[in-house]
Amino acid sequence: MVFNRIIYDFRQHDLRCPELSAGSNPKNVLINLTAHMGIHAEAKCLAINPMRPEMMAVGANDPYVRLYDTRMLTCKNTSISSSSSPVRSMDTGDDVTPSSLSKSEKYAMPHHSVKYLVAGHLPAKQNDFRKKYRTLASTYLTFSPSGNELLVNLGGEQIYLFDVNKFKQPKKFDMPASHHRNNLKKDPISSSNGYTNGYNLSHTNGVNLHSLGISSMNDTSSTGHFAKREGSEEKEILPVIVETLKDKANSMFEQQNYPLAVTYYNKAISLAPHVATLYGNRSAAYMKRKWDGDTYAALRDCYMTIGLNPKHFKAHFRMAKCLFELLWTQEAEECLTHFKLWFPEHGLSKACKALDKDIKAAIYSKTEKEKETESDDNNSSDKKPQISDQEKMWQSEAGDYDYRFCGHCNTTTDIKEANFFGSNGQYIVAGSDDGSFFIWERKTTNIVRVLRGDDSIVNCLQPHPSYCCLATSGIDPVVRLWSPRPDDGSKEEREVDNCDDAASANQTRMNADPVEVMLMNMGYRITSSMDRDDDDGSGESPVTCRTS
Repeated sequence: MVFNRIIYDFRQHDLRCPELSAGSNPKNVLINLTAHMGIHAEAKCLAINPMRPEMMAVGANDPYVRLYDTRMLTCKNTSISSSSSPVRSMDTGDDVTPSSLSKSEKYAMPHHSVKYLVAGHLPAKQNDFRKKYRTLASTYLTFSPSGNELLVNLGGEQIYLFDVNKFKQPKKFDMPASHHRNNLKKDPISSSNGYTNGYNLSHTNGVNLHSLGISSMNDTSSTGHFAKREGSEEKEILPVIVETLKDKANSMFEQQNYPLAVTYYNKAISLAPHVATLYGNRSAAYMKRKWDGDTYAALRDCYMTIGLNPKHFKAHFRMAKCLFELLWTQEAEECLTHFKLWFPEHGLSKACKALDKDIKAAIYSKTEKEKETESDDNNSSDKKPQISDQEKMWQSEAGDYDYRFCGHCNTTTDIKEANFFGSNGQYIVAGSDDGSFFIWERKTTNIVRVLRGDDSIVNCLQPHPSYCCLATSGIDPVVRLWSPRPDDGSKEEREVDNCDDAASANQTRMNADPVEVMLMNMGYRITSSMDRDDDDGSGESPVTCRTS
């Protein structure tokens, strides 16, 4: 139960002893977020794993999701001190003030009692979101029926699916350490004996290569047949349906229809998750689409591409560009240095020189800003709320996501849900600020259908536990029930015709100025910077834009 930034353990609450949680000194406080996150901490939502009831997930007003093992926690007491902002007690109905943690009280927890989950690009982006008056907060989270996955609807961003059993470290750039550790040769192209560029093939954007029988990067016996090109390049002969999807995706990319290109690449990868070219092409489409989180998703695809094909020079270059756009300038410089060392013939290109110049300028600018910030902090008398040492440690060890679902908009209400749907949770559903709700295919992350569920906003979506039926509600004073019906050829009046256009409009809405959002909610058409192409139209090297 969430109350006043504190999570109480009501499993041990005895109705015959209401004094345990009532009054100004509750004694059944299981977790006190303010002790670790600071005085502005707010608990937003929680969920209990249906198969492992000791696992409790908690969402707060930051991008992190916390997985607690309640077997390792004990209830403690806290005191509610006086404050100018009273709130209503949920037990007594009296006005009480927000709880504050005195300096003498300690809420330290065992190190392994909690695991953190976060999309790898978000911790460094929090300040940027604050400047845009966008709040990152979990509005809803739920476990899959099997209890192995956690679905999180992150307010101000996208929907993420995490594997609660396998924690993945967020991606940056770790090739130098791995290069030294494995004593690899300096020339990667000449290496042909299990060379991995330091990448862990277990990080596959949700694809388990070992389950497909792929034991190593150079073991092609289980991944298909290869045909030799001129030179040292190898090209896999793809199944007809995968080749067709790839051709459609490449065509959409050339037509600058990047959302549809990503859709086709997603479908092709779901059918052939071992093909490096598909990941490389999708990373290029992500970088062009530029939705929230796309740059980091492109970085993950670059890792996958290089893991499957270390000679894919475009992936190496795109990785450096992704790191630069994510403002990880030091890592971008290291990555580009390795690119120029391993692919000297491409290191002299105009695109490489331009990126090198931009990275050096960004590093200089970042250094100057850090000096100014340090000077301002020393001269400022105001002290920012400090998080605990344990909180810093948990955040640094946070696990990355497996899948990402895009298209909806979640910026207006903080109760917007996302849920599994289908007999085996094979679909994901979530409401949106535009009055519609989205249905994604879990395996491909593609949008299957968009339906109008409310005249304003769809907040709640709950599937029937055993029947194919979905209940939705929002601002309208009605609850709508949705279920399949015979296909008689008639058109569903509440179905949105173009899913891609609806998704793109929502991405614009999420990045719009708050005043623009208000005008869009009133029905006005707003043309923002998101609608314009930022490219200058100059010719680019094939390494940065063309698909393979």
